[in-house]
Amino acid sequence: MRITVTKDIFPLAKVFTISRGSKTEAVVVRVEIEHNGVIGRGECVPYARYNETVESVTAQIEALPVPVTREQVQTLMPAGAARNAVDCALWDLEARLSGKSVWELAGLDTPKPEVTAYTLSLDTPENMLIEAEKNASRPLLKIKLGGEGDIARIEAVRKGAPSARIIVDANEGWTPELYDKIAPVLIKLGVEMVEQPFPAGDDEALRTLKRVLPVCADESCHDCSSLEDLQGKYDMINIKLDKTGGLTEALALRDIARKSGYQIMVGCMVGSSLAMAPAVLVAQDAAVTDLDGPLLLAEDRAFGLTYDDSYVHPPLPELWGSSKITPA
Repeated sequence: MRITVTKDIFPLAKVFTISRGSKTEAVVVRVEIEHNGVIGRGECVPYARYNETVESVTAQIEALPVPVTREQVQTLMPAGAARNAVDCALWDLEARLSGKSVWELAGLDTPKPEVTAYTLSLDTPENMLIEAEKNASRPLLKIKLGGEGDIARIEAVRKGAPSARIIVDANEGWTPELYDKIAPVLIKLGVEMVEQPFPAGDDEALRTLKRVLPVCADESCHDCSSLEDLQGKYDMINIKLDKTGGLTEALALRDIARKSGYQIMVGCMVGSSLAMAPAVLVAQDAAVTDLDGPLLLAEDRAFGLTYDDSYVHPPLPELWGSSKITPA
């Protein structure tokens, strides 16, 4: 077995802004694991919010013993981006070596297309109105918010896209006082849910707050061990493979969360179709699917996921997760 780690850079189609800052490119780490002439691939996005860098993620991966199994990886590596890339590459490798798809190996139904949200980044109300008008035909829009001026932003988006479903992401940028002020207005504008209004670790107010606008845990929810602290605070969780540390933990988290009464959202960092492909399996029948990362890129990988009418389709064999053999 041989593990290769590569940094890939994908320029974005335009500047992408959230409450923590802006970016013009997606920097990802691609892992290829070769065994007996067959290659499995995975991708992760190191995230500064979680103290990850390309260098730290690469070092974690290169420190792994070889050969290594998917079961061993769950204990050798912590949840996070590095384990995600390795875990997904090992799933891909197992599928290609076995002649079975990943969903067959995992005991899942054949995946189907899912409606995905399309994200409008944080901007002035005037610019967000323009972007909403451009994307008014999409059935589900996700709006990045940041605190001051958010009501004007949502009013502009609703004006530009009167028929779209809308969810919002505050990226830890609100206070309890702002939630009380803004939530009733967003409900009237047809907003269905807000992601992570308060900073992770400083969200106890959600236990006593009247959550008129349902709240989804993002930065507060990483893996199965996160769920206990979320009780009484959140109505939904956002599962991202870069947080769970791969498909293996993501599937476990989804099943446990559903049994615990949470609605499921499946999201992503800004990456290529190689990162989204495993998440499509987790997103089957989720309340919200948010796997639009490749739509934000100027150019995706070869054999990227197909997007049409806001549906994201399961991966092609050439991309990830199939029984097609890829020679080394």
